[in-house]
Amino acid sequence: MTRTFDAAGPWELAPGVALREEDFGALAYDPATRRLTFLRSAALATLVGSLGRYPSANAALDALAGTGERPALAAALAALARRGVLRAR
Repeated sequence: MTRTFDAAGPWELAPGVALREEDFGALAYDPATRRLTFLRSAALATLVGSLGRYPSANAALDALAGTGERPALAAALAALARRGVLRAR
């Protein structure tokens, strides 16, 4: 199932997906699909872990991402939504 990512909307970690911090960022594991996803930066791990506390993905990016890293982090969020790691709330 393809999920369309709209950064203007509210997003959160999908139910059941667990994040485990690592030196390189974090691992996201979905026991329902047995899929393991690598979040390859601490900035992305922080963003994903706190996404549900913001009214939109854009608000989270504004608060947590530097100008230079925003495009890459927004693209990473879209990829995580397509994989089912994130869901719209």
